[in-house]
Amino acid sequence: MLLRKIVVLINVAVLSMLASCKPTVSLSGASIPEEAKTVSVGFFTNNTTLGAPSLSQRFSEKLRDVVSQQTRLALIKQNADLQFEGYIADYNVAPVAVQSTDQASLNRLTITVQVKYTNRFDATKNFEQAFTRFADFKSSENISAKEPELVTEIYRQLTEDIFNKAFNNW
Repeated sequence: MLLRKIVVLINVAVLSMLASCKPTVSLSGASIPEEAKTVSVGFFTNNTTLGAPSLSQRFSEKLRDVVSQQTRLALIKQNADLQFEGYIADYNVAPVAVQSTDQASLNRLTITVQVKYTNRFDATKNFEQAFTRFADFKSSENISAKEPELVTEIYRQLTEDIFNKAFNNW
């Protein structure tokens, strides 16, 4: 009889603790407020003078894809519970590995994206931050031919960083 009372008390205590927790729901392990139902990803304009004309469209679509695939949130155009907006702030190609002949053996493509994230339910989660990633390529390779592959990899890294900052507090 005493054992049964102890088990009941433990169950009540555990249920009380669970009931006091603020639940979050996600498909990826991300911490998303339960009350959040919608997300919007604005069009990220290209504020640089370099790069392909499709940079803005490709980045905006990639971030939308990541958010919609890794969360349960409905993607809408505006007035969402969680919002991403910003612009491509820098696109740069520079030599990184110089040989004895004073010529670079490697070049680096660097892209910086400025992001503003707004969480309607918890202003402490809001942020404005620049995210930068790069990819190296041989100087003997033509940047125009190599760019789509490099940009795809850089965008994968950038969107992962942005997602983690917004939903995993990294």
